[in-house]
Amino acid sequence: MPSLIERQVLRARNGFAYLAGTNRPAIAQTPKDTVWRRDKAELWRYRREDAPVSVKQPILICHSLVSRSYVLDLQPNNSMIRYLLGEGFDVFLLDWGVADAVEAQNTLEDYVDDYIPEAIEATMLESGAEELNLIGYCFGGVLTLLLMAGHQDELPVRNLVTLATPADYARMGFMSQMFAGGRLDPDDVIDETGLVSASRMDEGFQALKPTDQLVQQVNLFQNLWNDQFVEGFVAMNQWARDQVPFPGAAFRQTVQILIRDNALMKGVIPFGRGEVRLKDITVPYLNVFAEQDGIVPAASSEPITNLVGSEDASELRLQSGHVGFVAGRQAAKVARPQIADWIRRHSDEL
Repeated sequence: MPSLIERQVLRARNGFAYLAGTNRPAIAQTPKDTVWRRDKAELWRYRREDAPVSVKQPILICHSLVSRSYVLDLQPNNSMIRYLLGEGFDVFLLDWGVADAVEAQNTLEDYVDDYIPEAIEATMLESGAEELNLIGYCFGGVLTLLLMAGHQDELPVRNLVTLATPADYARMGFMSQMFAGGRLDPDDVIDETGLVSASRMDEGFQALKPTDQLVQQVNLFQNLWNDQFVEGFVAMNQWARDQVPFPGAAFRQTVQILIRDNALMKGVIPFGRGEVRLKDITVPYLNVFAEQDGIVPAASSEPITNLVGSEDASELRLQSGHVGFVAGRQAAKVARPQIADWIRRHSDEL
């Protein structure tokens, strides 16, 4: 560890760089190819550098609609994508891009019944596999649950994993409570383009933990001498404030079906022209959630394990916050190894 004087010098250097905005680290550095696209959505296949593929079924990650996917490939030494590649998986990611007025009328059905099945088909064609492992991150997990509840028999999905996925919206705190019946209506936050803007999304997430920025700045100051800490802090802070617009039509459904009706907790969700049932999900299932998650509380995610119909349904409870699934010390030591181990045990080796 540097001496006190050395740390003061490093703190001054890093502090000036941080305030000037000149120390932004490179993010999302793992090489990839776009193998399918539809509108703004793109399917990426990550290139393999050293480790050969050793697991027969590839992994397809369905990212959230409300954040940037580079959190899964934040930095070369802090990347869920790189870890999975190193463990012998063929890794694909479905990225939704940045919605604009063209996507404003997209419904949950558009994503669940059209986009994701097409991306799965493209993954099968590109990989040559007969089945895949499907991972849903945050709201992407909600989409994968709806997908499997309505289409499991039609899809070549071997296993399902959800990360930080909300189910009980009554336990989601402020962001759900403000849209409860008699309070805000969806159209109060949907702008003239038909979207919930990125700035509105950011305001909502910041309101969940109003003192969080102060705590983060204190932690930064205490560790300002540590180049690696500062680099990771800047990368994560950039992602946390880098929201994307949410399509208005899907947002209206989210408020009515998921928040006000709390339909996931009922296990029967009105969807499309009928309804889908979580008990119709019978593939092996892993539910991953975090005790200190201030965005998707553990109490909201925990019930999913018993809501699905899978005989092989288990959970991984992390002692971390929302990003502890994919980045940071807890991700490196616990989340990534245990998630990869579960998928490997439920897949076939080549």
